[in-house]
Amino acid sequence: MKGDRVEIVVDAGDTTRTYEVTASRAGRRVETAVRRGVVEVSEVTRNGSVVRTARFMATRVLALVEQPVPRSGVDEGEGEAA
Repeated sequence: MKGDRVEIVVDAGDTTRTYEVTASRAGRRVETAVRRGVVEVSEVTRNGSVVRTARFMATRVLALVEQPVPRSGVDEGEGEAA
């Protein structure tokens, strides 16, 4: 969903660097995957086409923070009988 984002904190030797991948348009989402020692963060369209990808060596990644945009509407627990 537009506004979803993932922050990646990477060890860059004597300092850390922070990168951010954001779903830039409506209908897009951000997906993460770890494969063969590589962390891959991709912005994907509704039909599954990859728009852009950021790749990092898994040994250098210090933190991977997913920050979904707050959803408006009905909550999961709302409307249930107790």
